Amino acid sequence: MIENRAGTGHTRAKVILTGEHAVVYGEPAIALPLASLPMRATVRREPGPLSVESVLYSGTLADAPEELAAPRAAIEATLDHLGLPHRDLVLSTESSIPAARGLGSSAATAGALALALADLAGRTLTAQEHFDLVQVGERVAHGSPSGLDARTTASTVPVWFQGGAMRPLDLHLSAHLVVADTGVHGRTRVAVADVRAFRDRHPARGAQLISELGRITRATVEDLRLDRPVLLGERLTRAHQALAELGVSSPELDRLQRAAMEAGALGAKLTGGGQGGCLLALASDAASAGSIAAALRRSGAPRTWLHRIDARQSSPTQVHLA
Repeated sequence: MIENRAGTGHTRAKVILTGEHAVVYGEPAIALPLASLPMRATVRREPGPLSVESVLYSGTLADAPEELAAPRAAIEATLDHLGLPHRDLVLSTESSIPAARGLGSSAATAGALALALADLAGRTLTAQEHFDLVQVGERVAHGSPSGLDARTTASTVPVWFQGGAMRPLDLHLSAHLVVADTGVHGRTRVAVADVRAFRDRHPARGAQLISELGRITRATVEDLRLDRPVLLGERLTRAHQALAELGVSSPELDRLQRAAMEAGALGAKLTGGGQGGCLLALASDAASAGSIAAALRRSGAPRTWLHRIDARQSSPTQVHLA
């Protein structure tokens, strides 16, 4: 093992393409990594206390605010795992992934930092080692994380998740995604409770909607494999309608969803916990994606990001992972 003077690590944001909330009731979900929203971490040797540099805080890790409790836990676990001292290091992160928008910012941060520290130590983490270290931070951030964010932010292909098990999916789709920020923090825990309350009040209809979301996700696998963007778009729109009926949407999300469809999107839906957060819109090409993004900004989205779904990506593992 040869220790380096500096180390780097890269991860990315993620979106849930289909299956959010239904996954709580045993149905599958599909998550997609977003290479267009990368996270980069660096670590360098510098005498003194263990320190961090980020947009939220710069200073000693011991004095970091509560917002950095999750990455701090992941950093400390990784240092212990690699046998590195808890001092004489400066860790920094650089990313445009917004926090609390359902895009996996906490997992991406922890994952990139773990990879950077391993690179510094001249080590290559296995996929399982990396996952376990990211989950240390995710447990601080989310309590009982499913592991979906930890797996997907380290992946380059869609990930299928059901009942705690995950696997990579074939990707042969040629299309573009527009991700639009509502400007409102998502409220996952409230939305989960609201879905449960809907099912209690309307058990038959609730079960029907959850089953429909599961069918949409299963059909999406074939859309991704067989390059069927038009059919996928129709399924995304129907998924949004089902989630809205369950109480997961919000006025901001519904407004952006309508704007995307009016601007020519093949389909559009909320992503993640809902009641805020982000919207996904599917576009056939780059020009259409640009027009949809502009329409979404005119309709109130403070930020949009364009993501080309690249069918050439085929490896589910991240560089620096064994």
